[in-house]
Amino acid sequence: MTEPDRDQLFAPWRIEWVERDGDEDDVDGCPFCVLPERDADRESRIVARSEHAFVILNNYPYNPGHVMVIPERHAGEWGSLSDAELLDHARLKVATIDALEIGLGPDGVNAGENLGGSAAGGSIDDHVHTHLVPRWSGDTNFMPVIGDTKVIVEALDDTYDRLHDAFASLSAAVDEEYADDPERAVRLDFDG
Repeated sequence: MTEPDRDQLFAPWRIEWVERDGDEDDVDGCPFCVLPERDADRESRIVARSEHAFVILNNYPYNPGHVMVIPERHAGEWGSLSDAELLDHARLKVATIDALEIGLGPDGVNAGENLGGSAAGGSIDDHVHTHLVPRWSGDTNFMPVIGDTKVIVEALDDTYDRLHDAFASLSAAVDEEYADDPERAVRLDFDG
C-alpha cells in the first residue's frame, strides 16, 4: 500500500467549476461592470443590490461569506464617487455586516480595500470595492501554516442561499418578489 498524497483535499462541489463551459467564463471588460448587467444574479453571485452598489460573493474566498461591496459606477478612486454613491456604499456595507451576522454568525468581520494596484494585492484595481470577510475564533488552523492550503468549509451556492435569506430579512429589503426568489439579488432601499 502506498502512502496517501497529502496535497489532496476532497471538495466535490468543485466539479461544477471543472465541468463548466469555459467560453461562458469570458468577461469582456471589467467584471464588476459586466456581471451586474447580466440577468443572472445567482450565477454571477450577486446577492444584494442597492441604488448605487451591489454585494457579490468572492469566487476565491478567504472564508465562507467573503463578499465584496462594489459601487455600480466604474471608478478607480473613492474620491471620484458622488456623495450619494459613497453614502449608499457605506449603508450597504453596514447592511452586509448585518446579513453576515444573521446568516453566518461569525465572531467578527475583517473589512479591507486593496488600494494601489498590484502593490496592494488587488487583482482589479480600476474599480474600487470593499472586501468583507467573516471570521470565527479558531478559523485559522494548521492547514495554511503547515500544508500551505486553505480549507473552505462551505460551497459558494450554500453561502449564497444563507446570505440571500439574511438580506431578505433586513428592514431595508424591498420588493418581496426579489426577496423570495433566490435567483435574483435582494433589493435594498435605505431611504424608504
